[in-house]
Amino acid sequence: MTAKTSARSVASMLTNSLDAAVAQCVAASPPQDQHDLVIAVHGLRKRYGGHEAVRGIDLEVRRGEIFAFLGPNGAGKTTTVEILQGFRRASAGTVEVLGADPWHASSAWRERIGTVLQESEPEPGLSVRECLQLYAGYYHAPRQVQETLALVELAEQADERASALSGGQRRRLDLALALIGDPELIFLDEPTTGFDPSARRAAWGLIAELRALGKTVFLTTHYMEEAERLADRIAIIAAGEIVAQGTPQTLGDRQLSSTQIAFALPRGTELAQLPAALAERASTLGEGRVALASTRVAADLHVLSGWALQHDAELHALEVRRPTLEDVYLQLTDNDRS
Repeated sequence: MTAKTSARSVASMLTNSLDAAVAQCVAASPPQDQHDLVIAVHGLRKRYGGHEAVRGIDLEVRRGEIFAFLGPNGAGKTTTVEILQGFRRASAGTVEVLGADPWHASSAWRERIGTVLQESEPEPGLSVRECLQLYAGYYHAPRQVQETLALVELAEQADERASALSGGQRRRLDLALALIGDPELIFLDEPTTGFDPSARRAAWGLIAELRALGKTVFLTTHYMEEAERLADRIAIIAAGEIVAQGTPQTLGDRQLSSTQIAFALPRGTELAQLPAALAERASTLGEGRVALASTRVAADLHVLSGWALQHDAELHALEVRRPTLEDVYLQLTDNDRS
C-alpha cells in the first residue's frame, strides 16, 4: 500500500467515523422545530363551593410565542390566569409554568415572570425613572433602567411625574415595570383597553417587539383584531371549557368555513331566477341584498357573472367575505355551555 493510498484510507475512515458520530448526535437530539413548553396545563379544574369555574382544560404555550387567551366575562379566563401566576390554587389537574407548580413556586421563579394588569396606578410622587429604579430593586438581576426606558419609548419622559403621563404613556410605563426584571414570561391583561386606534397600533408594535426579544407573551384581550394581529396561537374559553384552539387563520376550522358572496339583486329579479346551483344556497339579507354561502368562490363567481352578463344585469355592491375571527369567536361563545 502506498503512502498516498494509506492516507486516503485513513481519511475515509475518519470521515465515516465522523458521519456516524454526527448521525448519532442528530438521532439523540430533539427535532429542531420542537419548542420548549413554558406553560403546560392538563385537566385543570377550579371549584368555588358548588360552582366549577374551570372544567378540565388543557393548554400548552411554547417559548417565544404570543399566545392569546380569549373568552367572555365569567368564562373562567381570569381564574385560569391567576392560577398560572400562582395567585390561586387549582382544585384538580396539573399546572407547570416555567417548569414549576406556580402555587408552590419560589421567589426566584417569580422573578422570571412579568405582569401588566388591566388597570394600575403609578407610584405617587415618583418620576418615570424613579418608578423603574424602585421596581428594579426588587430583582437580583434587573434590566438597565435607561435601556428599558428606550425599549418602551419613554426616554424623553424619564424625569416627568408618572401621574402626569398620558394614557398611552402610562401603559408603556406599565410594560416597562413588567420588563425591568427581564422576565422570560409576560402576562398582558387587556393591554390596550381605552386606547384610541393610533395608540393601539403603536402598542401592538411594542408587543410584537417582545417576541423579537425572545419573550413569551400570554395575552388576554377582548379585541379580536388585536388577537389576530399579534398572536401566534389562540385559545377560546367559554363556560370554563376550551372550545377552540389554533392559529388565527385556522381557529374553529376558519379556513374550511364557507366564504360569503353578497350582492344586490338586479331590479325586478327574484331569488329563484338565479342559477339553480346558486339559488339553493342563497338567502336574503334585506334591502334587496342576497348572501351566498360558498366553498368554491372562483367557480361560483364565474357562474354568477356569466348569469349577469347573459341577462345584461349589474351586480351592485358585490362583496366576497371570509368569516372573521370575531365571527368565529361569537359562534363559539354564544352557545350556553353551562
